[in-house]
Amino acid sequence: MTDLFRLVGTGGVIAYRALFNWTTPAMFVGTLLVGPLFQLLFFAYLGRQLGVADDRFYIVGNAVLAASLACVFGGTMAVSNERRFGTLGHVLLSPRSRTAIFLGRALPYAGNGLLIAVTTLGAAAFLLGLRIPVSALPALLLTLAVAALSCGFFGLALGALGLRFRDVWLVSNVSVALLLLLTGVNVPAAELPAGMRLAAQFLPITHAAEAARRLAAGDGLSAAAAPLVAEAAVGLAYAVLAAALLKLFEAESRRHASLDTL
Repeated sequence: MTDLFRLVGTGGVIAYRALFNWTTPAMFVGTLLVGPLFQLLFFAYLGRQLGVADDRFYIVGNAVLAASLACVFGGTMAVSNERRFGTLGHVLLSPRSRTAIFLGRALPYAGNGLLIAVTTLGAAAFLLGLRIPVSALPALLLTLAVAALSCGFFGLALGALGLRFRDVWLVSNVSVALLLLLTGVNVPAAELPAGMRLAAQFLPITHAAEAARRLAAGDGLSAAAAPLVAEAAVGLAYAVLAAALLKLFEAESRRHASLDTL
């Protein structure tokens, strides 16, 4: 058991340092901290002009969404960059469980996403004057953590496609756009077409944003429990999907000799 935790924990951190391409602290701050904050401010002021919803709707929704960029692209890089850098074969030849290796890689990205979400929420609340009940903060932090982990496994499932397909980045970019459009972070779910609302139920962020808004409004954990559990279920489903795809595409890539094909 100790070896498994070391494989998942230490291996995930080392892979994060090697494969996540933010390069410099300045790029990290500009891309992953400042960028989501400006996106939040844009939609908050646009919402004020259009009168669609109040500031809380946009602040909380976009704070949850802020975790998605690092988690989705990080999860994708956790697999596809091994192939890009020519080290994928070494990983797949390891006698250790590749499922544990790759699923463990989602954890640092989830932690990264949680940091981004908390920073974005705190900065936006300060700038726009949002008051959140102190008693709601622990449950809100839990909600953001579940959302980040769910996005991490979602990104890992997308990254698994990199074992079989060459251009996985197109899928990742489209997926991030879908999270922005479908999850109800900037458009109330009731205003979306029925098909889009149905699709959103199977995406990360959707249920976490609902839970976070209830907590920020002071409704308490009992009111947010159902969407929070739904978000955890979505994250678990993507973890299982990622593990299944990794096994399937590993076998297919070996069969077609395409492991190191770019």
